[in-house]
Amino acid sequence: MERIGFIGVGEISSAMVEGLSRGVEAPPPISLSPRGAATAAALAERYPNVQVRASNQEVADHADLLVLAVRRADRHEALAGLRIGPEATIVNVIPGVPQAELREILRTEADIVAAIPLPTVRERQSVTVTYPAHPVADALFDRLGGAQPVADQTAYNVCSSLASTLSTHYAYLAALTEWAVRHGVPSEAADRYVRSLFQGVGRSLGDESRPLGRLAAEHETPGGSNERIRTTWFDTANAAALQAALNGLLADLEQPQ
Repeated sequence: MERIGFIGVGEISSAMVEGLSRGVEAPPPISLSPRGAATAAALAERYPNVQVRASNQEVADHADLLVLAVRRADRHEALAGLRIGPEATIVNVIPGVPQAELREILRTEADIVAAIPLPTVRERQSVTVTYPAHPVADALFDRLGGAQPVADQTAYNVCSSLASTLSTHYAYLAALTEWAVRHGVPSEAADRYVRSLFQGVGRSLGDESRPLGRLAAEHETPGGSNERIRTTWFDTANAAALQAALNGLLADLEQPQ
């Protein structure tokens, strides 16, 4: 069975380990680095297929597929001098670190695949963008909700920019809740209702036969309240500001590091 190793055990690595291990009849052997010691130890205690290794090199030595998930600022300290054989597959989930730089740090001939896993891989319900397409890496993410290989680096950076809007979505929901509280709705009731509203949106998104534009149209009537909020708040200027923010982020991602 393919052995999987994680160097760096933060939120994304933890979610991937849980998605690969929880409720699975034959989970893969997983090695974790000592970085993020408390999280790694908790995962190893919870899942018998998970083991914490003594060093990053020991993780690499026990992995056919190696996931690199350290913080960008720690990449040189964590990865320099690591020996990885050419037969391994490396999955890079470190934001903003291109393949060329990673290969220079590692000095390996192993295949390197960039990926953008999200925390919902924990429930095996998240599509993960990968670049380039690779049978081993894509098979890994197919087990976690689905792989979506993209054709080139620009498409990968566009998807990375889209993933960077998640906290904005949560902040939007928090702003709705705060508005309701200011108008007298108890905080717990406002929070519960907003969650319920947008959990319904999530279920609608599961129907891929309906384009997103159609979903928007189906949730409003001409002259109705949904249309009023969309056209008065999410107006041309607001939409342009969003486009400008995404364009700026994409331009930064496209710049050589």
